[in-house]
Amino acid sequence: MDNLLALTVLCVIFAIGDLVSAKTKSIFSMLFVSSVILLIGFWVGLPTTIFDDAALLSIGGIMIAYLITHMGTLMSFKDLKDQWKTVVIAVGAVVGIGLFLFIVGAPLLGKEYAIAAAPPISGGVVAAIMMGEAAKAKGLESIAVFATLIVVIQGFFGYPVASILLSKEARRLRDNYRKNKDSVSSQTAEEVSATATKNLGEKPKPIPPLPKHLQTPYILLAKLGIVAVIGFQLAHLINDIINPYVMCLIVGVVGRELGFLEEDIMTKANAFGLAMVSLMAIIFANLTQATPEMLATLLWPLVGSLILGLIGIAITCSIIGKLLGYSKEMAISIGVSALFGFPGTFIISNEVANAVGETEEEKDAILGEILPKMLVSGFITVTISSVVLAGVMVNLM
Repeated sequence: MDNLLALTVLCVIFAIGDLVSAKTKSIFSMLFVSSVILLIGFWVGLPTTIFDDAALLSIGGIMIAYLITHMGTLMSFKDLKDQWKTVVIAVGAVVGIGLFLFIVGAPLLGKEYAIAAAPPISGGVVAAIMMGEAAKAKGLESIAVFATLIVVIQGFFGYPVASILLSKEARRLRDNYRKNKDSVSSQTAEEVSATATKNLGEKPKPIPPLPKHLQTPYILLAKLGIVAVIGFQLAHLINDIINPYVMCLIVGVVGRELGFLEEDIMTKANAFGLAMVSLMAIIFANLTQATPEMLATLLWPLVGSLILGLIGIAITCSIIGKLLGYSKEMAISIGVSALFGFPGTFIISNEVANAVGETEEEKDAILGEILPKMLVSGFITVTISSVVLAGVMVNLM
């Protein structure tokens, strides 16, 4: 297929996925819709070389390191300190998924399926790519497809569970608010979102920021690339005991804390959109191997691993949440955020608050308690913990 046509076709497919996701409030995610279109397309004659034709695979392979380093710049130590209980529960959820699938899932599903499932269930695209690459390196093409499909369908398991549990939590918060209006935070949705997503009270960095006129795409991407290379070299120095991608995440965090890297640096460099298109090509490329017969054989491992993952989340988060003083419903919802992340965490929190709260004050009170926890938990599971878990699991495959 012509290069320009191939790239355009893929962008149109991703755009349709985004449109459906927006119209269904992320019930049908962009990943799910796009994967269905691609799967059917490949079965009826869409060239399986489309990703190569669009020249996205080589670009995407390089951009993974950039994107993971960029993910490190999204984290603020202060925000994580303020929500430390949520962080502990979210990390516990990922550990629970990994342990439960490895101990219980391996005998039921098979070792390769159990190991490949844990990181994608704990996070998303980047973790799935890491597991897919490890599987393909060992000639396990069906496992690579399996890791992709986990990411595609996990929202169908996560959204209903989170919605039901958060609705119950919201009713509890509403009743508390009615009894004592000072017992629940009453911030507006805008204030909550801003508080949960930006670095408050930021102290001066050791390295002062560049003047605005010097924060050009070229300079920002050069700095990001330098830090990513440092991450890979540090990993190689210790014989890759820490996965190079995990090291990129670490040095990205350090780079932002030092002031060398700007917060959300790829967005500021106007490079995030095209990088994500390349990343989508990397993960969807596994679907070229997915025949109807293969999908039929993967059905039980897919459903089984997601159910086991949810059980692992429920057990771990219930125990840790009780120790930290969180309700069971809130604690499990924090863990389940791993299955959909942002913007699902934002959408579900708002939908629950609007459905349960009967006045604007009640809605804001509910949102003030739920939204910060869900935003932080989604970030911790999808962005950080799942990548670390993938770095561990690739060595076990």
